[in-house]
Amino acid sequence: MVFADNGYHGTSMNEVAEAAGVTKPVLYQHFTSKEALYRELVEDLGAKLERAIVEAVAQAQGPRQMVEFGFRAYFGWATSQGPAFRVLFAERNRADPMLAAAIDKVESAVADRVATFIEIPGLSEDERRVLAYGVVGLAESTSRRWLTLGLGSGTSSDAFASQVSQLAWSGLRGIRP
Repeated sequence: MVFADNGYHGTSMNEVAEAAGVTKPVLYQHFTSKEALYRELVEDLGAKLERAIVEAVAQAQGPRQMVEFGFRAYFGWATSQGPAFRVLFAERNRADPMLAAAIDKVESAVADRVATFIEIPGLSEDERRVLAYGVVGLAESTSRRWLTLGLGSGTSSDAFASQVSQLAWSGLRGIRP
Protein backbone atom coordinates (compact mmCIF):
# COMPACT_ATOMS: atom_id res chain seq x y z
CA MET A 1 0.00 0.00 0.00
CA VAL A 2 1.88 3.02 -1.29
CA PHE A 3 0.09 5.51 0.98
CA ALA A 4 1.31 3.57 4.01
CA ASP A 5 4.90 3.58 2.80
CA ASN A 6 5.16 7.08 1.35
CA GLY A 7 2.38 9.02 3.06
CA TYR A 8 -0.31 10.96 1.28
CA HIS A 9 1.89 13.78 0.02
CA GLY A 10 4.73 11.46 -0.95
CA THR A 11 2.51 9.28 -3.13
CA SER A 12 1.61 10.08 -6.72
CA MET A 13 -1.40 8.84 -8.64
CA ASN A 14 1.08 7.13 -11.00
CA GLU A 15 2.42 5.09 -8.07
CA VAL A 16 -1.12 4.21 -6.95
CA ALA A 17 -2.06 3.16 -10.48
CA GLU A 18 1.08 1.03 -10.82
CA ALA A 19 0.49 -0.66 -7.45
CA ALA A 20 -3.14 -1.33 -8.38
CA GLY A 21 -2.17 -2.71 -11.77
CA VAL A 22 -4.20 -0.14 -13.69
CA THR A 23 -3.48 3.00 -15.65
CA LYS A 24 -3.75 6.49 -14.25
CA PRO A 25 -6.74 7.32 -16.49
CA VAL A 26 -8.57 4.30 -15.06
CA LEU A 27 -8.01 5.68 -11.54
CA TYR A 28 -9.47 9.01 -12.60
CA GLN A 29 -12.53 7.23 -13.99
CA HIS A 30 -13.29 6.12 -10.43
CA PHE A 31 -11.88 8.98 -8.36
CA THR A 32 -11.95 12.68 -9.17
CA SER A 33 -8.67 13.34 -7.35
CA LYS A 34 -6.00 11.83 -5.14
CA GLU A 35 -7.82 13.40 -2.19
CA ALA A 36 -11.08 11.66 -3.15
CA LEU A 37 -9.24 8.34 -3.47
CA TYR A 38 -7.56 8.82 -0.12
CA ARG A 39 -10.78 9.81 1.64
CA GLU A 40 -12.57 6.75 0.29
CA LEU A 41 -9.66 4.53 1.32
CA VAL A 42 -9.69 5.97 4.86
CA GLU A 43 -13.47 5.56 5.14
CA ASP A 44 -13.26 1.95 3.93
CA LEU A 45 -10.43 1.08 6.31
CA GLY A 46 -12.21 2.80 9.20
CA ALA A 47 -15.38 0.83 8.49
CA LYS A 48 -13.40 -2.42 8.49
CA LEU A 49 -11.80 -1.55 11.83
CA GLU A 50 -15.17 -0.61 13.31
CA ARG A 51 -16.74 -3.82 12.01
CA ALA A 52 -13.95 -5.92 13.55
CA ILE A 53 -14.55 -4.29 16.94
CA VAL A 54 -18.33 -4.62 16.79
CA GLU A 55 -18.15 -8.30 15.77
CA ALA A 56 -15.70 -9.06 18.58
CA VAL A 57 -17.69 -7.22 21.25
CA ALA A 58 -20.87 -9.02 20.18
CA GLN A 59 -19.27 -12.27 21.41
CA ALA A 60 -18.65 -10.91 24.92
CA GLN A 61 -20.50 -12.23 27.94
CA GLY A 62 -20.39 -8.99 29.93
CA PRO A 63 -18.87 -5.51 30.19
CA ARG A 64 -15.40 -6.69 31.25
CA GLN A 65 -15.20 -9.03 28.26
CA MET A 66 -16.52 -6.29 25.99
CA VAL A 67 -13.53 -4.13 26.89
CA GLU A 68 -11.04 -6.95 26.40
CA PHE A 69 -12.59 -8.27 23.19
CA GLY A 70 -12.75 -4.74 21.77
CA PHE A 71 -9.06 -4.15 22.45
CA ARG A 72 -8.19 -7.61 21.09
CA ALA A 73 -10.03 -6.81 17.87
CA TYR A 74 -8.34 -3.42 17.62
CA PHE A 75 -4.81 -4.71 18.21
CA GLY A 76 -5.40 -7.81 16.11
CA TRP A 77 -6.53 -5.59 13.23
CA ALA A 78 -3.58 -3.22 13.71
CA THR A 79 -1.17 -6.15 13.61
CA SER A 80 -2.71 -8.03 10.70
CA GLN A 81 -3.43 -4.90 8.68
CA GLY A 82 -0.22 -2.99 9.45
CA PRO A 83 -0.13 -0.85 6.29
CA ALA A 84 -3.85 -0.06 6.64
CA PHE A 85 -3.29 0.93 10.26
CA ARG A 86 -0.45 3.24 9.19
CA VAL A 87 -2.72 4.88 6.60
CA LEU A 88 -5.28 5.55 9.31
CA PHE A 89 -3.11 6.51 12.24
CA ALA A 90 0.33 7.62 11.07
CA GLU A 91 1.41 10.59 13.16
CA ARG A 92 2.29 12.57 10.03
CA ASN A 93 -1.41 12.62 9.07
CA ARG A 94 -2.23 14.93 11.99
CA ALA A 95 -0.26 17.83 10.53
CA ASP A 96 -2.38 18.11 7.39
CA PRO A 97 -5.89 19.51 7.96
CA MET A 98 -7.47 17.44 5.14
CA LEU A 99 -5.90 14.21 6.34
CA ALA A 100 -6.68 15.00 9.97
CA ALA A 101 -10.33 15.62 9.08
CA ALA A 102 -10.58 12.25 7.31
CA ILE A 103 -9.01 10.47 10.29
CA ASP A 104 -11.19 12.39 12.77
CA LYS A 105 -14.25 11.11 10.93
CA VAL A 106 -13.07 7.51 11.46
CA GLU A 107 -12.26 8.14 15.13
CA SER A 108 -15.67 9.74 15.63
CA ALA A 109 -17.47 6.74 14.11
CA VAL A 110 -15.52 4.31 16.29
CA ALA A 111 -16.02 6.47 19.41
CA ASP A 112 -19.75 6.66 18.72
CA ARG A 113 -19.86 2.87 18.58
CA VAL A 114 -17.73 2.45 21.71
CA ALA A 115 -19.97 4.91 23.58
CA THR A 116 -22.89 2.52 23.13
CA PHE A 117 -20.89 -0.13 25.02
CA ILE A 118 -20.16 2.06 28.07
CA GLU A 119 -22.79 1.25 30.65
CA ILE A 120 -22.22 3.47 33.65
CA PRO A 121 -25.45 4.47 35.39
CA GLY A 122 -26.04 8.18 35.66
CA LEU A 123 -23.76 9.26 32.82
CA SER A 124 -25.18 11.42 30.08
CA GLU A 125 -24.79 10.48 26.43
CA ASP A 126 -22.20 13.25 26.01
CA GLU A 127 -20.19 11.98 29.00
CA ARG A 128 -20.22 8.44 27.56
CA ARG A 129 -19.03 9.78 24.22
CA VAL A 130 -16.14 11.69 25.82
CA LEU A 131 -15.10 8.55 27.68
CA ALA A 132 -15.35 6.60 24.43
CA TYR A 133 -12.90 9.02 22.83
CA GLY A 134 -10.56 8.28 25.74
CA VAL A 135 -10.83 4.55 25.11
CA VAL A 136 -10.27 5.03 21.37
CA GLY A 137 -7.31 7.31 22.06
CA LEU A 138 -5.84 4.74 24.42
CA ALA A 139 -6.17 2.04 21.76
CA GLU A 140 -4.75 4.21 19.00
CA SER A 141 -1.80 5.65 20.88
CA THR A 142 -0.72 2.42 22.55
CA SER A 143 -1.04 0.36 19.38
CA ARG A 144 0.84 2.97 17.33
CA ARG A 145 3.68 3.01 19.87
CA TRP A 146 3.60 -0.80 20.21
CA LEU A 147 3.97 -1.24 16.45
CA THR A 148 6.57 1.56 16.14
CA LEU A 149 8.75 -0.13 18.74
CA GLY A 150 8.45 -3.43 16.88
CA LEU A 151 6.73 -5.14 19.77
CA GLY A 152 3.97 -6.33 17.45
CA SER A 153 6.31 -8.95 16.05
CA GLY A 154 7.38 -10.30 19.46
CA THR A 155 4.35 -9.95 21.70
CA SER A 156 1.01 -11.42 20.73
CA SER A 157 -1.69 -8.87 20.05
CA ASP A 158 -3.98 -10.76 22.45
CA ALA A 159 -1.45 -10.49 25.29
CA PHE A 160 -0.95 -6.79 24.64
CA ALA A 161 -4.70 -6.23 24.34
CA SER A 162 -5.18 -7.96 27.68
CA GLN A 163 -2.74 -5.56 29.36
CA VAL A 164 -4.28 -2.44 27.82
CA SER A 165 -7.83 -3.64 28.50
CA GLN A 166 -6.90 -4.12 32.18
CA LEU A 167 -5.76 -0.51 32.22
CA ALA A 168 -8.96 0.70 30.54
CA TRP A 169 -11.24 -1.49 32.65
CA SER A 170 -9.65 -0.30 35.87
CA GLY A 171 -10.15 3.29 34.76
CA LEU A 172 -13.76 2.81 33.66
CA ARG A 173 -14.66 0.99 36.88
CA GLY A 174 -13.39 3.93 38.90
CA ILE A 175 -15.79 6.40 37.29
CA ARG A 176 -18.55 7.69 39.51
CA PRO A 177 -21.32 9.85 38.03
